[in-house]
Amino acid sequence: MEADLKELEIALGHEFLSPELLVCALTHRSLAHELAQADGKQSTVSDNERLEFLGDAVLGLVVAELLFVLHPEWREGEMTRVRSGLVSRQHMAQVAAAVGLGKHLRLSRGEERSGLRRRSTVLSNTMEAVMGALFLDGGLEPVRAFVRSKVMGEAADRLAVELRSGAALGNYKSALQERLQAMHAGAPVYRVKSESGPDHHKRFLVEVRLKSESGMPGKPLARGIGRTKKLAEQDAAHRALDRLADLEQASNFDQVIAGADEFRSSTSVEEEKAAQ
Repeated sequence: MEADLKELEIALGHEFLSPELLVCALTHRSLAHELAQADGKQSTVSDNERLEFLGDAVLGLVVAELLFVLHPEWREGEMTRVRSGLVSRQHMAQVAAAVGLGKHLRLSRGEERSGLRRRSTVLSNTMEAVMGALFLDGGLEPVRAFVRSKVMGEAADRLAVELRSGAALGNYKSALQERLQAMHAGAPVYRVKSESGPDHHKRFLVEVRLKSESGMPGKPLARGIGRTKKLAEQDAAHRALDRLADLEQASNFDQVIAGADEFRSSTSVEEEKAAQ
């Protein structure tokens, strides 16, 4: 156990003054329950759920702090979306895999046989518990160091590129709304123009327009298609962002909107047929 902990400490970049914290962070509740049953009484072995609760909060704080410092040009919405991607279950499971956390988990015999060691949910939860243990053992600094090197790094750069491209981490509707708000142009509204196909294979054609001062849908920006209304709205927002990017050098928004009719006609005949 001591040799295994040393290996993990090297991967974490921190030597624990209280190694029992790390042991606790690696202990799944199934093992604590198994030991309690074997003893016939309440086990003295603690599981990692309390540390997971703490680590989740610490991780969110440190990621937010680093984004705030490293990107003074970003607004709240931009930092929120990038932080969401960095602390997501999927990304934290990838971080856990990168440091070899899975082989250090302390599981019951039954869960060992079930393959729990490889499940992304368990990996991400345990990684958060380890963040809590790092904080309790050494304060924020070891957490900051680990987050910079393992949680952020290339992932943060990739998410920043997606954000600058207007993809907004795949949420094109939010990106379009923020772009229009930044241009003081109002808000986008979405309308289903047509739908076709059987229930199991629907196709929706959605148009996004700029909401006028009267509250009525105004200039058309773009159209999108998708298997669901939400996907079609995302596609329409994505296309509108592309059109805005193409006209980004226009001196004012009126010139951009002057091309709005082109947005509408830019949806190909094939796309419209596919949605009918």
